[in-house]
Amino acid sequence: MVFIDACFRKKTPYTPIWMMRQAGRYLPEYMEVRNKAGDFLTLCKNPEMAAEVTLQPVEILDVDAAILFSDILVIPLEMGMDLRFEKGEGPVFSDPIRKSEDLERLYDYPEEKLTYVYETIKLVREKLPKDKALIGFSGAPWTLATYMVEGSGSKTYATIKKLIYTEPEFMHALMIKITEAVKAYLVKQIEAGVNAVQIFDSWASALEKDKFVEFSWDYMVDIAEFLKDKYPHIPVILFPKGVAGYLDAIYGKFDVFGVDWGTPIELAKKHLGERYVLQGNMEPTRLYSKEATKEGVEKIVEIMGAKEGHIFNLGHGMLPDLPVENAKFLVELVHDLTKR
Repeated sequence: MVFIDACFRKKTPYTPIWMMRQAGRYLPEYMEVRNKAGDFLTLCKNPEMAAEVTLQPVEILDVDAAILFSDILVIPLEMGMDLRFEKGEGPVFSDPIRKSEDLERLYDYPEEKLTYVYETIKLVREKLPKDKALIGFSGAPWTLATYMVEGSGSKTYATIKKLIYTEPEFMHALMIKITEAVKAYLVKQIEAGVNAVQIFDSWASALEKDKFVEFSWDYMVDIAEFLKDKYPHIPVILFPKGVAGYLDAIYGKFDVFGVDWGTPIELAKKHLGERYVLQGNMEPTRLYSKEATKEGVEKIVEIMGAKEGHIFNLGHGMLPDLPVENAKFLVELVHDLTKR
């Protein structure tokens, strides 16, 4: 698999590419399945439908890896929290976790209830071409905690940030609980057939540097090192968004560092390129213009070189109204420009 070889810095015929949120609303085929499902959570919990939308970008765009279609919030959901998706507002928990007593109502083994995810993985792996990788994933403990404590998305993260300064022991107890759940969940995904895993920390930038290390990165590394010890052949990708100023604090045993579009790729290469394969990092909005796409790809390829040590991706997720044709153009362009 070209993607897996690239994760381990082995020689590949070209730079592989996949895109965050590549299975999504910009694809008419996805919308058809989504409408059939009725709502987002039903789609996540239906292995046949989730497998279908996982496979769509591979078939339509010819990306080098599929990423499992699911949601990061299935962990708190199966810990017993009440989750709903509000139109225009996103995910909402009606019963946020705010104090030590709240921890007692969280179920310790959510991975046992996530069988629909493992069924999806098995179905995808059966149908996915042998040369294409399947990436499993989880939200990072810090990002999951922010939703669980805030109760929904937030612009300021004031509730959870207040707790890391006023109730650090409680916050660490919550982080440990989530971390153990993520470990068990990713083990089950690997056993079901994923070829690599990515841990997303979408809200890493909410924290100042030392608190990012203490409450976000240390826990991500704990998960990565646990997985690498158990499954050395499975690449682990860590993606903390918005930490361009903290690159000198990045440490740990993992394979690929996901670079967001706010971090100049040359800066990531300077700080991390010797130790980790880099993945990223074109600004997703460039995809609205083929000219801007070409310019973005050429710049990244010029910096990273058409050689080992790089996986092409966007610097965050694909946008819902992107023309499919432009996404196809990107994949073809990356493959053509980086042919060895």
